[in-house]
Amino acid sequence: MAFLLRQSSLAIHLRSSSQRTEGCMSVPSRAFHVELGDREKALLAEDPLLRRFKSYKKSVWRLKRIGDVLTIVVVAGCCYEIYVKAVLREEARDTAKAAGRNK
Repeated sequence: MAFLLRQSSLAIHLRSSSQRTEGCMSVPSRAFHVELGDREKALLAEDPLLRRFKSYKKSVWRLKRIGDVLTIVVVAGCCYEIYVKAVLREEARDTAKAAGRNK
């Protein structure tokens, strides 16, 4: 069985694709580190004028949490309304059937 597998085109294809990936892995994918220039350092420096517009993690987390809670409340309210309408419709059908039988 191993002899047949060795000769099959599938085994040859698998073997050749594994050899291709080995060659790719030997070449480093990252470039050499280059120091930032003066312009890049100036662009990355913190600007004190923009500090008040920065969003802080704590306030963003709190706002996100409030949004999640409001979403859950709205979805629960919609589900409750659908349930109430379904129950009222069912009761209306039952009363209509009961009224039809009494005639």
